[in-house]
Amino acid sequence: MLKFDEPQCTNTSCFFCSMKEPNPFRRRSKLASIFKEIPRTESKDHVLVLSGLWNIAMSEPDDPEFPSLGLFECMSKLIHKSIKNTAWLLKDQNIFIPYYAAHIIGSYAMNKEDLASLAVDSKVFVIPALLELLRGRISWVEQRAAARALGHLASHEKSFEAVSLFEEEIVKLSMEIASTCLKNVYKSFLGVEDSLRLKYQSDLLTRGLGGLETENQKAEEWGIQLQCWSLYLLNCFASRGKSIDRICEVGFLKKVSAMWGGLVNRKSPGGIGLIKTLCKTEFGRSRVSEVREVIERLCDVSRSSDDWKEMALDTLLLLLKDSNVRYRVIDVSGHCLVDLAEYVVVGDRVAQVVLQDYHKIKYSGLKMNSEEAQRSIECLWEVKVERKKKEKLMSETELEERRKMVKSLKKQGKKKFLMGFIEEATEIYTVGIDLCPLDMMRDRVVLYSNRAQCCLLLKKAESAISDATRALCLSGVDDPHGKSLWRRSQAYDLKGSARESLMDCVAFVDQRLKHSSTGRVPYYAAQMITKQMRDTWVFSGFDR
Repeated sequence: MLKFDEPQCTNTSCFFCSMKEPNPFRRRSKLASIFKEIPRTESKDHVLVLSGLWNIAMSEPDDPEFPSLGLFECMSKLIHKSIKNTAWLLKDQNIFIPYYAAHIIGSYAMNKEDLASLAVDSKVFVIPALLELLRGRISWVEQRAAARALGHLASHEKSFEAVSLFEEEIVKLSMEIASTCLKNVYKSFLGVEDSLRLKYQSDLLTRGLGGLETENQKAEEWGIQLQCWSLYLLNCFASRGKSIDRICEVGFLKKVSAMWGGLVNRKSPGGIGLIKTLCKTEFGRSRVSEVREVIERLCDVSRSSDDWKEMALDTLLLLLKDSNVRYRVIDVSGHCLVDLAEYVVVGDRVAQVVLQDYHKIKYSGLKMNSEEAQRSIECLWEVKVERKKKEKLMSETELEERRKMVKSLKKQGKKKFLMGFIEEATEIYTVGIDLCPLDMMRDRVVLYSNRAQCCLLLKKAESAISDATRALCLSGVDDPHGKSLWRRSQAYDLKGSARESLMDCVAFVDQRLKHSSTGRVPYYAAQMITKQMRDTWVFSGFDR
């Protein structure tokens, strides 16, 4: 059989041939020389080299070899070249180079503080290069890669010092990007006919795999990631007590509280995470407590099946522990706090913080700004303190009589409900709730849940959310009450809170499938999910 020799590469500066060099000393010397030459020379092969380096950086981000040979300086110079020389950028496939360069910097700065420190060396000019991309000098695609790289650099103490030299501009840009990037991605890509989209962006999104559906899905993910990386950058500054006053601008706080990665990016805490960080500072708590929309958002998220409900609750507790802002927060969130006090695990913490000044309200004439807040605190005191005392003093006979009465009231309430006497059923369930001993957890779950259903039919969304939340708090997080999840989902839908409705409906379906042998999603739940997925799509409304 004939054998043919492979064609020999005649390029002495070939990156791929240098990678095969068996002598480690020669290999490193060649690679260091190549990293110096790439920004100074022009070759169609450069984009192939950058693509190869991108793959290596993504798979081996902790390997210090390439960074130690001048890789960061090479990538920085290529980004600057892309900005200054438009003719070169648009030649051949050079348009891919700044995206790859920023991603390579970010990957190597991701885990190792020493590599991140090497990247911000004053001779390398990595941060100014990344800032050019963050300003949007090319497009949102490169902006995303730059935000990611700067986020990783800002996450390490040593490299953060270098990043903080550009604090004012980075914070300003990050706030602007977080607020506008989704609209920008829609207007420049998702909302554009596929034939008019920039081909290089489509190629980067799909990597040649999948069609238009994959392209749209990836563009949506990248747009959300750009917002999340911008928030992460802001969080890096806020967590170190920097730029708190800038980030706490009222208009931005209103926007950031609603920023959410949705089902596409459930790992990012989004705006809730940043607000919690801000609330760890005195100034942050003062500003956040003044924005009613933020407090209301924290209340809704903490009373939902959102992945970040615990973070929202922690943020409320941070605010409530500050005596300077406590009453301002209670005025807005009093009814919500009474619901959350029913939590098996954290309910006592909530009650303790809210009720610590109860005696001042009761006996010293301290007044809340709203009657609703006043009633909420009194209700919480009755449930968490007075009622416990009363039940401890009751005899077993008296408690048993109450248990029998509660069972009877449940049946009466159900009968009235089925007959269509919803208001009467509501009153019966209310009496049952007031009489039900605190240790009858399952009965209290059912009573609250049934009253929530009555409130739904009476179009009282907030009352239904409140009762369903109390039922879910009592049922526990490991095995939440399925009917209450569905009822709260409907209540949030009635209120117009699509995000919370969606997350409760998804949790309801998960619960249903866990306990069902058929493995089928109820049709009504599928309809609700479809509706709320449409309403919570992060790009909805930008086509108008």
